[in-house]
Amino acid sequence: MTPTSPAPPPLLGTLDPRQEGTHLFAELGKLTYFTAPFDATGQPAISLPLCRAGDGLPIGVQLIADFGREDVLFRLASQLESALPWADLWPEIAGLA
Repeated sequence: MTPTSPAPPPLLGTLDPRQEGTHLFAELGKLTYFTAPFDATGQPAISLPLCRAGDGLPIGVQLIADFGREDVLFRLASQLESALPWADLWPEIAGLA
């Protein structure tokens, strides 16, 4: 288990694809610090919005399973969603809270 991201989401425009590539890739690298190893190895992982920041934005928790054990992640995610439903939780900024 790891955080999904080491930092809150950047402000809109921070990751503008028209930026110089080195800067853009460095910023993306910071945000994918915890997910990249599992993306690269193909090990199954899932990110679930299990926590909330003070402003209501979801904070993702990444769960990782053994190779070929996606079934474990799906079952666990289903149990967690039943215990901590998140489908109707919206941050204030969405205007739907």
